[in-house]
Amino acid sequence: MNALTILYRGPLASCDYDCPYCPFAKRRDSPAQLRADRAALARFTAWVADAPRTLPDTAVSVLFTPWGEGLVRSWYRRAIAELSRLPHVERVAIQTNLSGRTAWLDECELDTVALWTTYHPGQVARERFLARCAELLERGVRFSVGVVGLPGHLAEARAVRAALPPEVYLWVNAAEGHRYTDAEAAHWQALDPLFHLSRHPHPSRGLPCRTGHTVVSVDGEGAVRRCHFVPEPLGSLYDGSFAARLAPRPCPLERCDCHIGYVHLEPLDLYDVFRGGVLERIPAGWPAPPG
Repeated sequence: MNALTILYRGPLASCDYDCPYCPFAKRRDSPAQLRADRAALARFTAWVADAPRTLPDTAVSVLFTPWGEGLVRSWYRRAIAELSRLPHVERVAIQTNLSGRTAWLDECELDTVALWTTYHPGQVARERFLARCAELLERGVRFSVGVVGLPGHLAEARAVRAALPPEVYLWVNAAEGHRYTDAEAAHWQALDPLFHLSRHPHPSRGLPCRTGHTVVSVDGEGAVRRCHFVPEPLGSLYDGSFAARLAPRPCPLERCDCHIGYVHLEPLDLYDVFRGGVLERIPAGWPAPPG
């Protein structure tokens, strides 16, 4: 069976947090903008449900990567639950700050759904975030926990790592624009044995990458691109024009510095490192040390 991974990012840009280090430009979505996002997501969900007709013998996986916080919106919760129950969907995951309630996950197929969660010190009390994690553990939901590796976050990251059970992987994203001394990096590496992957951008021009072949990015209008970081369109999801352009191709960019991009670079062999957990960012065999 073939496989296609889709990174979906609709027009939603509002968030209930206001992190000063967030690279995404946030806005307060108007009712009209929220309606447009809801309609776009419903159209996308319907396409995935009908994918066996468009792409026969293809397993589909979906990672939602919204500019804002999706799980505070009922239509994202409903879409994930619906997609998780489709037999041709292998995985459906979302990046989230975990601020919302978790009871909706009872409607999901737990073998399919997963969460990529991020703890934001200063935006939520540690105890509240850990309580949400405890709810996920009680429900048997697959999830990872992450933090941005800013110096002021180190003590909180250590406290969260100590409070979480060993089976929960805690990842660390290198802070954008921050240069780490080896001593600083060692502190983060002690928390996340894969921090070195995030510390420096990866040279990527000319290297083989799964994006544009078995991985694509889709926006709210259905425009298909190889990834979020390469603007050239491959076609439309909804008229099927993208399918003929799916093919192996090298990366056109000088470097790739975001996990949702470089995890697909073939020379890094990260599909082996994250086997079974690429979308939710969980290493294979965790908590055993990778490699």
